[in-house]
Amino acid sequence: MFFEAVIGSLYDSHVTVTGNAYAVRMKSLPPKDPVTALTFSRLRALNAVTETGSFSAAARRLGVSQATVSQQVRDLERALGIELFRRSANDMLPTSLCQQLYETARQIEDGTGRIAEILRQHRTMKHGELRVGLGQPLPGMALIRAFRARFPGVDVKIEMGSWGRIVDAVGEGRVDVGVLPEPPDQDRFRRRQIQSQSVVAIVHPGHPLAGRTAIGCADLMSERLIFRTAGSSTQKVVDEGFRRAGLAPRPSIVMDTRDGVLDAVSHDLGVGFMWSKGASRQAELAQVPCREMSRERADHVFALRTTSNPLGNAFFALEPEREESSYKGGSSV
Repeated sequence: MFFEAVIGSLYDSHVTVTGNAYAVRMKSLPPKDPVTALTFSRLRALNAVTETGSFSAAARRLGVSQATVSQQVRDLERALGIELFRRSANDMLPTSLCQQLYETARQIEDGTGRIAEILRQHRTMKHGELRVGLGQPLPGMALIRAFRARFPGVDVKIEMGSWGRIVDAVGEGRVDVGVLPEPPDQDRFRRRQIQSQSVVAIVHPGHPLAGRTAIGCADLMSERLIFRTAGSSTQKVVDEGFRRAGLAPRPSIVMDTRDGVLDAVSHDLGVGFMWSKGASRQAELAQVPCREMSRERADHVFALRTTSNPLGNAFFALEPEREESSYKGGSSV
């Protein structure tokens, strides 16, 4: 082994330590098995003193007392019969042999750190927690179902809200990943497209518009309209569609949730709007495409670039399981 080869090639010495003074006497034989002296705590102390230049600074880095660090170094010198450091003013200078040992000691400490990270990730993937932000049930719920099939022991916490609320949740780190239509294309986010969909009008099956294959915004001006509050991705598309048509509608009802809109429409309180693939709940409502809102928008899973965890990365790579449903004009939601 490396240490046996290095230390075995040395003539022997014995270290006598008094306070901070080091005196070396060449009299003892090399230890029979020097590797047994190379405990991990001693190697960490050797690395810390080499890198910081003093016992006190090394102790602060390691979170132990200065006496502990100095004792570990002295024990290592005594066990190996060598001198590792020489004092110069207020600094501890590594000997040439210490510098040779340090190169491999640093690799050992780094390697144990990597092992600890592998084990941490393994535990996280089996029993961790994933926080997901959704602007609407689909395709996020389909992704979560696929994720739970692969990682059944992981707890999933879901925050649902408007487009703006979920963007804030991802940006502020309240959730690990978000699923939204067209999240901000900003350097702080990494994004991956998973599907495309458009906004459609939804009406009660008994409504006169329920049998139409397509409508325009002008057809809706005489209707009781149910809008979402500001910050909703659905409402942004609706507002854009009416602006494109040169119209300024007044809603009869404004709801702060998608479910509220579905409930209002199911009670025939007016015409609402939703994403064509945004829900799997069969509410017996009819979807009617609107020409000014027909452009498909891309749904993305997105997260902060500066934060990454194994579970978030696994969710990021998933493909949603497709729902069996129809999205043609006049179909049920």
